[in-house]
Amino acid sequence: MGQITLNQVTKSFGDVQVIPPLDLEINEGEFVVFVGPSGCGKSTLLRLIAGLEDTTSGTISIDGKDATDLPPAKRRLAMVFQSYALYPHMSVRKNIAFPLKMAGMPQDQIAAKVDHAAAILNLADYIDRRPGQLSGGQRQRVAIGRAIVREPAAFLFDEPLSNLDASLRVNMRLEISELHNELETTMIYVTHDQVEAMTMADKIVVLQAGNIEQVGSPLELYHRPQNTFVAGFIGSPNMNLFTGDEAQKHGATTIGVRPEHMQVSKTEGQWKGRVGVAEHLGSDTFVHVHDTGLAEMVTVRISGDLDVRHNDTIFLSPDMDKLHRFDAQGLRIE
Repeated sequence: MGQITLNQVTKSFGDVQVIPPLDLEINEGEFVVFVGPSGCGKSTLLRLIAGLEDTTSGTISIDGKDATDLPPAKRRLAMVFQSYALYPHMSVRKNIAFPLKMAGMPQDQIAAKVDHAAAILNLADYIDRRPGQLSGGQRQRVAIGRAIVREPAAFLFDEPLSNLDASLRVNMRLEISELHNELETTMIYVTHDQVEAMTMADKIVVLQAGNIEQVGSPLELYHRPQNTFVAGFIGSPNMNLFTGDEAQKHGATTIGVRPEHMQVSKTEGQWKGRVGVAEHLGSDTFVHVHDTGLAEMVTVRISGDLDVRHNDTIFLSPDMDKLHRFDAQGLRIE
């Protein structure tokens, strides 16, 4: 259960087409992340799958059955939003139980399902509290619990961690990944944060202007980006992209080098530059280098114990085995 197929799906608002014809296969049990910059269509695509937006054309199938015109309640999908959408006057137990109560499920079955969900999400100690007495992470877990009890064919997450602080985001990232491993249910997750995409996904769908730029595992996208957009979007810090004479030497219009795939020396190397800002993070240091003649700024990732300071002269040498080449259309050259 939980296989979702999109065939030539489009979405227009008036005369504006925000999702051009799009095909996508989401396999049963996969954790799929839609990622891309703001306005790329990832939340709209999720809402089309959920039935919260009407499809302009094309078909959406769930477990082999056409669901294009089904209302959301008939699709057996559970959605978790950025806002927790909890009832403030209800306890955690009643919030989680609410969809089952509305469906007319017997009280003993409701109680068993709520207790099971609360145990999975470590909410048993908070079951009688109200949302106002919980942290942001606990409230998000309650919202997920309300989805779990419905036993959906797939979970749909629309930027669920955006309202949390940095440390809670990391914790919830791990909790949602563990939840996927335990439930083995299809999950589709929307985020603009490529770090979330890289760390959580079985399969990443990179979107730009409603188009799918590439689909693949995190490491496939990292090691073999199919165009300059994916190359520049996936990876933190971003891949360095260079045009001009240096690219032409390698038979390309654009070459790409990841920050961690360059050697740094104070005495010799292929490209000479001047240190701008050096971000010391302990185990790693990100050095932003100017005046290389390659780009306005080149970012390199080095071990944290190399002493570099503002305005120091340094030399960079790319790992030639890790160089990425792209043609005039921005497509990968093998």
